[in-house]
Amino acid sequence: MNEELIYQVLETVGEIPKGCVATYKQIACLIGREKNSRLVGKILANASYYGHYPCHRVVNFQGRLVPGWFEQKELLEKEGITFKDNHHVDLKKHQWKIKIIFNHI
Repeated sequence: MNEELIYQVLETVGEIPKGCVATYKQIACLIGREKNSRLVGKILANASYYGHYPCHRVVNFQGRLVPGWFEQKELLEKEGITFKDNHHVDLKKHQWKIKIIFNHI
């Protein structure tokens, strides 16, 4: 996998503020690879090889937590994230709002 792409994803994830979450699709769009949500997930699954990143702040498009990663919910709760149910973040309240500015030449 391309190291530059890996660091683009990880740097973007590092920008997610405490108390917010982003979706895999949102991260993919922010790095200009709208159709690569699954690739973002694959990169994040191996993020610990590259350092410490707040990967717990990334959820799927429905706000669902990563299956089997039990610490994720605890980490998010410590940041004040609320949940619709046991496995879904309340995206309406906590999704990272970021403005993307496109420069057209």
